[in-house]
Amino acid sequence: MAKNLILYYSRKGQNYVNGSIKTLTKGNTEICAEFIQKAVGGDLFEIETIKEYAADYYACIDDAKSELQEKARPELKKYLESIADYNNIFVCGPCWWGTFPMAVFTQLEKLDWSGKKVMALMTHEGSGLASCEQDLKRICAGASFGKGLAVHGAEASRSEKEVASWASAQV
Repeated sequence: MAKNLILYYSRKGQNYVNGSIKTLTKGNTEICAEFIQKAVGGDLFEIETIKEYAADYYACIDDAKSELQEKARPELKKYLESIADYNNIFVCGPCWWGTFPMAVFTQLEKLDWSGKKVMALMTHEGSGLASCEQDLKRICAGASFGKGLAVHGAEASRSEKEVASWASAQV
């Protein structure tokens, strides 16, 4: 039986939701990652940075834009050292300036993707998958790729059926 891994980065606190700033007790991507786990099983691995992003949403997106422009790789609290035991890897994150947060790439670049199947899930407020799938194909050399899924962040908590159906079709 195939073993699944759900890697995700998610932002709690201030988030942009349907045109205004709302405070979320659980990030949209974390909600979707848990829906994947419930649907297909597997291990969750949360990507967390050592240096916290600003609590203020606008300051956070300014930092995120700087990281993207600098191709920064923020240091993480913990690293997954190997994905050898997994067949299918779901890579989940919010859309920050057209792709995943740079912290996601910090983790991905440390892994051997040979023979793995990778699927992207991106939460967004209008950007869809943006360039995340192309970025994964560049970074996850040796992997095959399933179909990605874009989830409107404001609807994340109501997306369980859609996420479960998508995840089940990937494995």
